[in-house]
Amino acid sequence: MKQSLAIIFSLFSLLTSFASCNKEASVPGSLDAGNTNGNRNPNTTGGQMRIKIGASTFTTTLYDNATATAFKARLPMTVNMSELNGNEKLFNFSVSLPTNASNPGTIQNGDLMIYGSKTLVFFYKSFSTSYSYTKLGRITDPAGLAAAVGSGNVVVTFELE
Repeated sequence: MKQSLAIIFSLFSLLTSFASCNKEASVPGSLDAGNTNGNRNPNTTGGQMRIKIGASTFTTTLYDNATATAFKARLPMTVNMSELNGNEKLFNFSVSLPTNASNPGTIQNGDLMIYGSKTLVFFYKSFSTSYSYTKLGRITDPAGLAAAVGSGNVVVTFELE
């Protein structure tokens, strides 16, 4: 009986110690470790970029990941972005960018991402999603973005600051 109580107490102590671990801490090999590909809690030291749409200019903070590095190598560029779903604009590259896609759960107004490996997407409305994307960056202040992009296709210039 004493042996059974000792085992139960030991298991209880072990489980209690696991439950008290910090769930936010990064564990080597986990999805958050290093954040080199910018998906869950991306590192935003990838630099600044301007997005010009007509007379409006939006400052964007790029993430520090391989996708953003490959994207920056293409700048400056001016593209005709197509409307999709009343919440996003997209452009298809002719070649793939490196990716590390994950599902963000919620898209935020001002998110700049890659869908698949060739589709540049920026979002001008927030919504829930079941799709996976690789994060490139985020517009610092997306106020006025929906008005700037309008409801159809739009010409957009991306350039480093």
